[in-house]
Amino acid sequence: MSATTYNGYTNYETWNAALWIQNDEFLYNTAKAIVEFAEPDCTPIYNWQRFVRCMENGQRFTTGDGVRWDSAKINDFQMGALFEEL
Repeated sequence: MSATTYNGYTNYETWNAALWIQNDEFLYNTAKAIVEFAEPDCTPIYNWQRFVRCMENGQRFTTGDGVRWDSAKINDFQMGALFEEL
């Protein structure tokens, strides 16, 4: 029987993005600022999407391991949950 998750995340791409945000000072501070300065009615998923746009605008298209921030494989709901915890 094969595992259906990757270290508690849907897949490698989601886990990798979360890992980089939680362990890279610049990425963490950027994500934290997005949450702190978001409008009160912004959803955690919307904040995740804002983070992706911020990375693209800053020409940082991938994690340090080469996973694209805008990868369709990344689970938006899990990343929203991560942003909700920031």
